[in-house]
Amino acid sequence: MTLFRKVLPFVLLATFSFVPMSAQVARDLKIVFVDVEGGQATLFITPAGQSLLIDTGWPGNKGRDADRIVAAAKHEGIAKIDYVLLTHYHDDHVGGVPQLVSRIPVGTFIDHGPNREFDQGITEHGFAEYQKAISQGSFKRLTVHPGDVLPIQGMKVTVVSADGELLKRPLDDAGRPNEICKTTQQRPADQTENSRSLGVEITFGRLRVLDLGDLTWDKEVQLMCPTNRLGDVDIDIVSHHGWYQSSSPALVYAIHPRIAIMDNGEAKGGSPATFETYAHSASLETLWQLHYSTESGNKNSALAYIANLPGTDAGYSLELTAKSDGSFEVLNTRTHAVKHYAAATRTR
Repeated sequence: MTLFRKVLPFVLLATFSFVPMSAQVARDLKIVFVDVEGGQATLFITPAGQSLLIDTGWPGNKGRDADRIVAAAKHEGIAKIDYVLLTHYHDDHVGGVPQLVSRIPVGTFIDHGPNREFDQGITEHGFAEYQKAISQGSFKRLTVHPGDVLPIQGMKVTVVSADGELLKRPLDDAGRPNEICKTTQQRPADQTENSRSLGVEITFGRLRVLDLGDLTWDKEVQLMCPTNRLGDVDIDIVSHHGWYQSSSPALVYAIHPRIAIMDNGEAKGGSPATFETYAHSASLETLWQLHYSTESGNKNSALAYIANLPGTDAGYSLELTAKSDGSFEVLNTRTHAVKHYAAATRTR
């Protein structure tokens, strides 16, 4: 049967009390949103001790992004990254692979298959460098398809999009009609690697996390209309760094996120239109950002919810600790303050 979440009013500048960050215990799931300046690098550590990194940030910059990922892993007591999932082959997602594998052992790479954006430029180069890097080591490579469940212990990771294909059957507790489809704008099909993003929904007990990479508006609508195939989620990793090419109302309003986390840069992502969409999401309690968006000005979240302020390149992260009952807390490493979220109330 379909699950429904008690809807909470959105209050962007809500007052809350900070509480001490509890020490991580074996039953917790840890998620670190590493700041890679407008790319993506999200590190999951499961209660079973396995690690999953979604994307590797940019190339160059003297190994800045790889260094930040490795520092986050070591801070969490991880000496090896078991799985690296690449959502797609744009430079800000795949570019850090060669530097990463030179700094920390990696077990298996997960991707959507071959590159299909033949621009004779950055994307083809990034894919070639990825292939070169994994051919020079004893890495395993796993190509996945919608509906596949990844072999990661301690949480369930289901592929919902890959290589332009989408989940055909609704996930558990999903499948209700999506009324938002009637009013959502239709957009032309995207022809880039973004539309081929490898997206996943992660289940940890009662907690659900959604990461669609840079999946574009047209694909979101196909996935969510006329039936919501994803159901409700607790944590929405905002698609495409908060750029207006993604985050359609058909997706955002239908999944009823409790919080959203935007891995934008100061001058990359964080479009005003995306902030407007999330501001009208009735279920949303907090929109967290890795950077203040200069483009969006006063549409940004309160500074307490932003890891990196304008003009800084300090690499502050957001860290989330979750329990299987669906409760979780978010630490802003810039302020050292924590916001706690009680387990959501759902009724059948």
